[in-house]
Amino acid sequence: MNTLTGFFAFLLFAPPSGGEQTNPFVQLIPLALIFVVFYFFLIRPQQKKQKERESLLETIKKGDRVVTIGGIHGTVAGIDSDKKTVLVQVSDTVKLKFDKSAISSIEKTETGEKLQPND
Repeated sequence: MNTLTGFFAFLLFAPPSGGEQTNPFVQLIPLALIFVVFYFFLIRPQQKKQKERESLLETIKKGDRVVTIGGIHGTVAGIDSDKKTVLVQVSDTVKLKFDKSAISSIEKTETGEKLQPND
């Protein structure tokens, strides 16, 4: 069997001509390559992005300007002691409580105490 025909037979997953038996592990190579491609192009970048988001949400502090996933813009007025919810001041008289996971972006301030509490 000439090498070019063997190469195309390998690419098309066709058994070689001439009654030769193929190694069953050779048939697993394309499946393994597909998994590697999915890992490096889809899974790994998503995990990296998720870790960056979690670390960003952990550094949120009072006075940071935030935008929620619903499009609400406001300033962080407080963080609950359980560190899972954030109190966002939308206007002078309106404060809303959000889960940290509802924060889509954060604009950091130099100091965390710029906001004057109206309690």
